[in-house]
Amino acid sequence: MSANTPRQRPGAWEEAAAQLLSRTARDLPTGRHEYHKELLMAGIEQAQRTQQIPPSTAKTRGPRLLRPAIALPALAAAVAAAVIGGTALTGGNGDGPARLATGPALTTQIGAASPDGVSRLLDQVTLVAAQEEHPTLKAGQYVYIESKTADTFVKTVDDKSSLASHALHKRQVWYSPDGTKGWLIDPAVNDSPEGETLSLPDEQGNTPVAGLNHPSYDYLASLPTDPDALLAKIYKETKGHGNSPAQEAFATIGDLLGESYPPPALTKALFKAAAKIPGVVTVNDAVDAVGRHGVAVARLDEKSGAREEWIFDKNTHVFLGERTVQVSKAGGPEELIKPGTVLFTSAVTQRAIVDGIKQVPAQGS
Repeated sequence: MSANTPRQRPGAWEEAAAQLLSRTARDLPTGRHEYHKELLMAGIEQAQRTQQIPPSTAKTRGPRLLRPAIALPALAAAVAAAVIGGTALTGGNGDGPARLATGPALTTQIGAASPDGVSRLLDQVTLVAAQEEHPTLKAGQYVYIESKTADTFVKTVDDKSSLASHALHKRQVWYSPDGTKGWLIDPAVNDSPEGETLSLPDEQGNTPVAGLNHPSYDYLASLPTDPDALLAKIYKETKGHGNSPAQEAFATIGDLLGESYPPPALTKALFKAAAKIPGVVTVNDAVDAVGRHGVAVARLDEKSGAREEWIFDKNTHVFLGERTVQVSKAGGPEELIKPGTVLFTSAVTQRAIVDGIKQVPAQGS
């Protein structure tokens, strides 16, 4: 954006919208990301036709995410209002999300990567996953996932850029089998400590159909469990997205394995499908958000220089969490992000089925 022109270029508006959407993409409720993206872009186009908008004086650039997945209603609406109104989200005032966006850049030692041992590690992970207790999610119940997360991003205020981070914090999410009901508590995106609803339908009264970008438990149960067929479906439905077909497929599988509850047969197929993606490697040492060391299955996005890592315990091969690490110099507006910067990190601390929304396992019957 130019601070010297009274009206922003259309391309700059769209770039600002994309940057703001990337900030919130991980925290949007199932099925609402595309709705709010369309709403935001429509609002921008309308504003371009009818308004003279003053330039933004500040903006916050969120972590580079590999695939936008889901979006929080109030936050997405705030993003739309911020861009259309010519203002921007910053690390400013208040006790909510802004309070967390004050930390320094997160850094780590970059683990050595090897193309050897990928299939062997994923086979071991699959065997462990198959032995885990996995109750069937029933109507009226909710998947509960608790994790610790943090991230690093470029923040620009008055044309001065620096790296900042959201401090490590607890994140809790609940969602129903069909994905139409849910709740999120995450101080990085919720102003209220009580959290915010993820329930559908959307603001237009529509209930989006679940898919790879917004999977529900019921949707996951419908996916093919043959690894080749599953991978073919992922390639087909993500065509044209991401920096490369292989990277987008890897990121998609990572999302389906992360904050979700795939059936055991699908989990096995996802791991076997990942082993077939070109460029997948093992990393000898990776650390999750709470400091647990493990071995990772990973892939480098050659365009961005960031490596997505799925971290498993070295001995038990239980899934610990995931992170995205900058392993080569970033270019353009993100040149401040040096190798060793942790763009996103997460550690899953609990995953269970509960009988009510906002109920935690300790409160269950």
